[in-house]
Amino acid sequence: MPELPEVEALALDLKGRLADRAIAKVHVVAISALKTFDPPVQALEGTLVEDVTRHGKFLDIETSGLHLILHLARGGWVRWRNDLPPVPPRPNQKSGLAVRVILDDESGMDITEMGTKKRLAMYVVRQPLDVPGIASLGPDPLDDAFTIDVLSGILQQAGRSQIKGVLRHQGTIAGIGNAYSDELLHAAKMSPFKPSNSLSDTELQTLYDAIRGVLGDAVERSRGLAASELKGEKKTHLAVHGRTGEKCPVCGDTVREVSFADSSLQYCPTCQTGGKPLADRRLSRLLK
Repeated sequence: MPELPEVEALALDLKGRLADRAIAKVHVVAISALKTFDPPVQALEGTLVEDVTRHGKFLDIETSGLHLILHLARGGWVRWRNDLPPVPPRPNQKSGLAVRVILDDESGMDITEMGTKKRLAMYVVRQPLDVPGIASLGPDPLDDAFTIDVLSGILQQAGRSQIKGVLRHQGTIAGIGNAYSDELLHAAKMSPFKPSNSLSDTELQTLYDAIRGVLGDAVERSRGLAASELKGEKKTHLAVHGRTGEKCPVCGDTVREVSFADSSLQYCPTCQTGGKPLADRRLSRLLK
């Protein structure tokens, strides 16, 4: 799933490609992706792109008085095409094409979603806050207003909730997902199951520095890359997420996993949990 650094870089890449260009046609191939009806999609046609920005993990393409908002979810992505046919595309499960945006010179972008769970979302709105997911976002962790006191207040309000879940909840902090919550907790040497309100002052500072450092470094590495390069860049620099069974790059211990109904987390026992493996409840039930 694209998270804050990838969406930030994607917005920057698309801004350079789309600025001051006219949208000629928008084809919605997967009607399930379109979440709004007023204004209609056709209202985008003939408008000029003025800016491309990010709200948490939402991509915002601002045109003449309208906003094309995309949430790429787990399997979505944006693919730039230098030459697009003007004829409407047909549904194609192999390509995963959901939406095609054609510019005035017949270049443009295909918005795709792979996999069976269709969660990609597209909104056409007059202002970003008309999208419920944006209206309910928590603070952006790379914003100057996101201070250590703000983080402390969030964690105290969360009470005994596990810190992993608090960090990736978009209404609490915007933009951190499953991958980067694993990564910054590894950098902070902190258990994903640690109660949010149990941090000492030193642990709070360490976690705050990890949030700013891990995300900030990822943004800087991604800056200037084309959309086609972003997934590979992210995967290359992950220390524990998606690396179950591999060696931790810090201590050499084996990276372990805890599975849930529709996701999983990865961590290093030596770095994060005092050498003790965390209980994998789903695996435990299967062994009974």
